[in-house]
Amino acid sequence: MIDPELAYFTQDAELLVPTELARGSWSEDSIHGVALCGALGRAGERTLGHLGRTDLRPSRMTVDLFAAPRFAPCVLATEVVRDGPRICLIDVQLTQAGKRVARASVQFLKPTEPATGAVWAPEERPAAPPIEIVPPSEVPRVPFILSDTGWSQNFAEHQDGGRKAAWYSAARVVAAEPVTPFQAAASTADAVNFVTNWGTRGVEHINTDVTLALSRLPVGTEVGLIAMDRVDDDGIAVGSAAMFDRQGQFGIVACTVIANAKRTVDMGSKVYTEDGRHTDS
Repeated sequence: MIDPELAYFTQDAELLVPTELARGSWSEDSIHGVALCGALGRAGERTLGHLGRTDLRPSRMTVDLFAAPRFAPCVLATEVVRDGPRICLIDVQLTQAGKRVARASVQFLKPTEPATGAVWAPEERPAAPPIEIVPPSEVPRVPFILSDTGWSQNFAEHQDGGRKAAWYSAARVVAAEPVTPFQAAASTADAVNFVTNWGTRGVEHINTDVTLALSRLPVGTEVGLIAMDRVDDDGIAVGSAAMFDRQGQFGIVACTVIANAKRTVDMGSKVYTEDGRHTDS
């Protein structure tokens, strides 16, 4: 059982200091993308709150991951690019020791009356795992994975070439702060690389970006992803996944990745510890 009080970061004045829960798989001296995306989304959400805009909700977040993040304190700075009647656009920059590591553009829109015309949409939508297999939870836990073998938390069972889905109960982004539904979606979005690029040899690609598009917020902080599409040429691949909760699909996530086969993450050997870290068995 993962401690429900665990978070990816602690706050020290303007610094976000990573905890063991944020340590990455590509390198021991790194922060994984789930933690970074959560921190970037939190910064955008908090800035909207400072503006007093309670009439808007998050609709899109695009993250560029252009430098290897060290396992070191982070500083986040925001800029309000546009604060209009129906749209607010906030840019977020994450730096470490003065070096830019990642950036995000977070868009907020004002809900309105739906259009009445008929428009095509898929008839089949992803569904949450059955309650008898994955009971609802408000605290973080080891993700449940779906592939050719059904839902389980045993990663070794899913080291195959089948279509992947994952179900997360989001951890706190910052200690002593409750995780919000948007932070849950923003952090889980980075797992698009995980569900679209996990194959028979593990995850052999690293994502350079993440784009999350939302029609609504998740209900609660449990979020699922299921691979929708993937194309791969010359070591550059593009993947997309549907994001859903127990009420149904509410978003789409896409990422661009590059081959990183010399530093493959062997998911089949990963075991979660009590502090929420995944380690090699």
